[in-house]
Amino acid sequence: MTHRGALPKAQSDGIDLPTDAEAGLAASRFAMLSDPTRLKILWLISRQEQDVTTIAGLIAITPTVASQHLAKLRLAGLVNVRADGKRRLYAVHGSHMRTLIEEALGEAEHRLSGIAD
Repeated sequence: MTHRGALPKAQSDGIDLPTDAEAGLAASRFAMLSDPTRLKILWLISRQEQDVTTIAGLIAITPTVASQHLAKLRLAGLVNVRADGKRRLYAVHGSHMRTLIEEALGEAEHRLSGIAD
């Protein structure tokens, strides 16, 4: 798990282990991704900024439900929001989260369609 700029890791038989803080933060990220609606929202806004109404329409949920999910994602630091006039536009925070979403959904697509890994 060593990468450029990484903090020192705990050692176990010569294998670098993530710290408790790193493992805890990663687990909290996975917990936020465990809801299919949130995962769909994150996939949408990883492609392009979207407002709540557009997100709700594309996923077939109410704007209220979309707003509730976006609030949780924003509090978890997974989503950025910016004002555009009266609208608020949401986007996934950072390239790591984009990659994680793409990999998770790509793996699911391969499993469901029988495509080799």
